[in-house]
Amino acid sequence: METISFGTDGWRATLEEFTAPRVRMVGQAVATYLADEGLEGPVAVGYDARETSRGFAEELARVLCSNGFDVLLSDRDRPTPLIAYAIVDRDLAGGLVITASHNPPEYNGVKFIPEDGAPALPAVTDAIADRLAEPDPLPEAEHGTAREVDFAEPHADAALELVESITGSADLSGLGVAYDAMHGSGRGTTDALLERAGATLERYRCERDPEFGGGSPEPAAENLSDLIAAVTDDGSDADLGIANDGDADRIAIVTPERGYLDENLFFAALYDYLLEDASGAAVRSVSTTFLIDRVAEAHGETVREVPVGFKWVAEAMADGDALVGGEESGGFTVRGHVREKDGVLLAVLAGAMHAAEPLDDRVDRLLSEHGTVVQDKISIDCPDDEKSRVLADLEDVIPETVAGTAVEGINTADGFKLQLADGSWLLVRPSGTEPVLRVYAEAADEDRVGELLEAGEELVEPLI
Repeated sequence: METISFGTDGWRATLEEFTAPRVRMVGQAVATYLADEGLEGPVAVGYDARETSRGFAEELARVLCSNGFDVLLSDRDRPTPLIAYAIVDRDLAGGLVITASHNPPEYNGVKFIPEDGAPALPAVTDAIADRLAEPDPLPEAEHGTAREVDFAEPHADAALELVESITGSADLSGLGVAYDAMHGSGRGTTDALLERAGATLERYRCERDPEFGGGSPEPAAENLSDLIAAVTDDGSDADLGIANDGDADRIAIVTPERGYLDENLFFAALYDYLLEDASGAAVRSVSTTFLIDRVAEAHGETVREVPVGFKWVAEAMADGDALVGGEESGGFTVRGHVREKDGVLLAVLAGAMHAAEPLDDRVDRLLSEHGTVVQDKISIDCPDDEKSRVLADLEDVIPETVAGTAVEGINTADGFKLQLADGSWLLVRPSGTEPVLRVYAEAADEDRVGELLEAGEELVEPLI
């Protein structure tokens, strides 16, 4: 059986590996860690819409209570960012969420969120991994108690208040939104918040289905055909399309003209919008577009580049009081909110952005001002235990040119990012959630991106 290891966003595994005894070991490790750190407050426990998630959450609650901690257990499956917000809002010791996010239904997972509501850094997850053990309950008299809590309303109140402070109004009256929950935890949360803000809703896949309709709750273009058709149809009443992944910490946007809006373009539009009435840097991962840098430069601002993984975005936001942080995978947060990606908050903020200026128009203007940007990625199978060796071997064969263009710089914050003389780039990095290496490329047009990805594949595959 594989060891329990915490990757980019917690521990995820198939249900053959992700078992109740092993979940209890994680619960015990977290309880021991919190006690060792002197954290004595209640602990939040949330979970997603998978068939097994509620049961695993109850297992965690029992272990935490048996270690003397009171537990606030979500009354139903809810988005991960609601748990993160509750930790800060209620001054909790931390929280655990049972979720495998966008992975297919045969997976489940668990993530720990510390008392600051931001993703746990490796020092924390390593400390938890070092404490993995069978539960060791206290005497019955010292047990904590568990009670069910509605985490939705406080988060909704805070989200609307924050959007109003940013935009001047959180009123989305007159805006038609097509929303796709992908059968995940966003249903009854994101759509309810949009409706509360005044938007008129068309709902797609807003019924709980632990099998996610036979697919994965990943809001990629190929999985959102009905939503795209609903928004791009000339006779549609939907002005904007919004989708969340399985635990609703990420967002996907659909517009009338573009259909699926590339997350990089949405990030640039979001930053540009926020800079209309505020100032501050942006934080982005190494796999995210340089268009963010161009928007920042036009406003006299700066950008900080960090490794992939929202924990690094959150850490950088804390260090520099950045205005916005995000990744090309669709995870974003803004100043004034918890430092965790939040697809529920962003749904309302995207609606306010579109109401102020159609997103297609804003993106057209940004590309006209700063140049066209195209990005794509591929995955190359690579066993987890081979990733370090492959990257070490790759360091020895980095070429001076890629696809006919000189390599001007190399960023090693996360894998190898080759910055080319024509302004394009190629990135090779290990996935933190799957046994693959990711190869990303960005350039001015699709043909050039294709050339770069092909060059990256030819560079990496002989090493595996």
